[in-house]
Amino acid sequence: MTFGLRVHKFLFPVPKLPKPIDPALLEHERERADAAQNRVADRITAFSGSMLFVYIHILWFACWIGFGVEHYPFGLLTMIVSLEAIFLSTFVMISQNRADAKRQVIADAQWKMVREEHKQNDELIELSNQILALTQEVQGMAKAFDERGDIAALTKEVRALVSSRPNRAD
Repeated sequence: MTFGLRVHKFLFPVPKLPKPIDPALLEHERERADAAQNRVADRITAFSGSMLFVYIHILWFACWIGFGVEHYPFGLLTMIVSLEAIFLSTFVMISQNRADAKRQVIADAQWKMVREEHKQNDELIELSNQILALTQEVQGMAKAFDERGDIAALTKEVRALVSSRPNRAD
């Protein structure tokens, strides 16, 4: 492993997440990426949530104090860090709103699927009831034929019809 690759892995230890496979999330991501401000907010949020961000701040604070940019109690540094905290908290809220929007997209897609499955289940129950009714009717007819002794003649007729049909290989 080269030195550059080791440095990159040290600075960016978390691998990039794969793209979502859920069609609803993909559509949501496409719509979100249309706005430039969303892309900027996503990049800032991704950077501020990385270890590289932490390392840069450690280096920045060490240099600020070590080179004596200002004397204790570091009023300017405190003000800069406070302003940065305000902006970063805003980006955290943006990130949370984005996560909530993703959860809502997934929930909506799942609810739609549940409704479709419920509709399919109702259709299957209706078909099952129709099959049951037909089965009971066939059983009743078979019992009536059997009582009259016609079942043997009917069976013979059906077999003759089946054997007289030409064989199809499809």
